[in-house]
Amino acid sequence: MSITFHCEHCNKTIEAPDNAGGKWGKCPACKNKVYVPAAEVEEELKLAPMDTADMAEQKRLIAETYRIEQEILKEKDEALDTSPERSAPVYEVSDNELTKNIIIHLRLMADGDLEQAERISGSIIHGGKRALKIIDGIATSEIPEPELADIPQQVLAGMIRTLRAKVK
Repeated sequence: MSITFHCEHCNKTIEAPDNAGGKWGKCPACKNKVYVPAAEVEEELKLAPMDTADMAEQKRLIAETYRIEQEILKEKDEALDTSPERSAPVYEVSDNELTKNIIIHLRLMADGDLEQAERISGSIIHGGKRALKIIDGIATSEIPEPELADIPQQVLAGMIRTLRAKVK
C-alpha cells in the first residue's frame, strides 16, 4: 500500500511508499522539496453504549424548558390582555360634559389648534353612541351653539363629519 498526496507547489498527485511517511522528498514533477505525510492508520472505533439515565435527564430538562416557556407566554398574554374586566375602569362623562367637549373640540379645530383638539377627541370617542347623538343634534340644530356661531356652516359641517367618523 502506498501514500497518496498532492504537491504543495504544483498540486500534482504523488505516490510514495509506506516507509517514506513522515519524511521529506522531491516532487517528481516540479522538483520542489515536499513533506510526505505519515500513512493514516485506520482504527476501528466501537460505539459506546447509550446511557439511558442521561437520555431520561435530557428529556426531563426539555419538558421543564417547555413548561417554563409556556408559563412565560401565558404571563405575557395576561399582561397584554385588555378585556374590559381586566382593564382599568373608564371614567364615564355626563351628557353635559360630553356636549361641552364636542363644542370645545369643534372650536379648537376651527381655530387651527389641532393638537389640543386631538387630545379632547379621546374623551368624545369613548362617549360612543351618546357622543354620536349629541354630534347629530349639533349638526341638525337650526340655531348653532354660540361658541360655534362664527364658523361658516359648510366648514362646521365638514368638521362634524370628521368627528363623527372618528367616533364610529
